[in-house]
Amino acid sequence: MRAVYEKLIKNITENGAYKASIINVSDIPFEPDLRKACESNQCGNYGKSWTCPPDVGDIYELIERAKKYKYALVYQTVSLLEDSYDFEGMQAGLKHHDVITDQIAKSANQEIKTPILQLSAGGCRICDICAKKNDKPCRYPDKALASLEAYGIFVAKMAEKAGMKYINGVGTVTYFGALLFN
Repeated sequence: MRAVYEKLIKNITENGAYKASIINVSDIPFEPDLRKACESNQCGNYGKSWTCPPDVGDIYELIERAKKYKYALVYQTVSLLEDSYDFEGMQAGLKHHDVITDQIAKSANQEIKTPILQLSAGGCRICDICAKKNDKPCRYPDKALASLEAYGIFVAKMAEKAGMKYINGVGTVTYFGALLFN
């Protein structure tokens, strides 16, 4: 099984992830109070996306769902910015992260023969406009991605557990994702 993990990590880093590591889900720090940031609607998606609170589900149920997995493949992408106000650069970095996340899902489906739970940075961006905004069901429920934070994962502490920096220096933006599996 170790060879499968090493192959996944190698594939991910060769295809654009800055770093990747496998940790035990039991080492992931879950903080239910992180949901309060979602409830304050800092990102503007509260109640407007099927994969964001409150529609993604009860925080305690999501944490329990995540804890049913044994391992987490934690990965990060790092993109360069012109300056700390480079919003376009941040968005481009997020698009790059989404491409890597999609590649990871494809690789994992070939290598890991057990169910997976993939979580990423921010809310789902598979559709340009979430069906939730038009009171319609999710168009792609088996592809939709919830965020790490929606599951109560304290990302900065998870990064530390995975041997990664949460912030990778001035002039960069870092995004995280995790693929949970058994």
